[in-house]
Amino acid sequence: MNTALYLLLNTIFVVALSPLAMTLVKKVKAYSQGRIGPPLLQGYYNLFKLFKKEIVYSQNSSFIMRLAPYLNIGFLLAASVMVPMVFLPDVSGIGNIILFLYLMVTAKFFVALAGLDAGSTFGGMGSSREMSLSAIIEPVTITSVAALAFVLKSTDIPEMFATTLNGSISQYPTLILVAFSLFIVIIVETARVPVDNPETHLELTMIHEAMILEQTGPKLALMELSQGIKQTILMALSINIILPVGLAANVGVVPIIVSIVSFTAKVMIFSIVVGVFESMMAKIRLFRLPSFFILALFFSFATIVFELLA
Repeated sequence: MNTALYLLLNTIFVVALSPLAMTLVKKVKAYSQGRIGPPLLQGYYNLFKLFKKEIVYSQNSSFIMRLAPYLNIGFLLAASVMVPMVFLPDVSGIGNIILFLYLMVTAKFFVALAGLDAGSTFGGMGSSREMSLSAIIEPVTITSVAALAFVLKSTDIPEMFATTLNGSISQYPTLILVAFSLFIVIIVETARVPVDNPETHLELTMIHEAMILEQTGPKLALMELSQGIKQTILMALSINIILPVGLAANVGVVPIIVSIVSFTAKVMIFSIVVGVFESMMAKIRLFRLPSFFILALFFSFATIVFELLA
């Protein structure tokens, strides 16, 4: 019963929170540029509007473009189940971090495939760039995850959360280094500045937007929502390992409400940090991006070395 409740609440919560976090990043960036920015509920309005529009397909597209949005959000929702946001499940093995990475990569694969399927030059360019960057960032992501598993002695995400929840950051100081690695991974995987700019439609700079440029109506809404879910999942992985305060360790109305409120507050703060970081950075040239990725690799590798020497 607790497992079914966990699956239901965790899935609903991540879907409900993701548009708000995405909009808050835009709001912070607008304030930093001297603009008012969109209302905090604008993300929900946009999704509602897109779900009411008709779907138009390219004449060159196949069934791949029709299925890709559903497969993308399906794999990401499956990955979200492995990252507790409302309360810790009482079933061990529900959140293997290796399987988590496979689900995230598979979702990305179908987005890139959909970009190619439309037969447009923009989609092909975006998919090519996305896969090129993935070939570089995936080893960095694996090293960051390996550092987490090495420090917390587990590959199960709920167990990692429980370990830090029952302890303190002073017991695992090397997690601070991993936090820097995870932050860079979040920036890269969610197509934020300085790697990509989700607001642009300039053919020389866009990566993620180029892959979904041919999507319309509800399919575009699913793609946009998937991107928000992906950002929330990665934020949750970082937040609940470094700062698990408020996460409910057992089922109960009050603990769950406290957990929801505290996690929402932490995601809002994290979104503000991402917005400020983007406002302070300029987009890096494509061929210089590996020098940005190497920072995450360095922090992760340093974490493993420090743990071996401890």
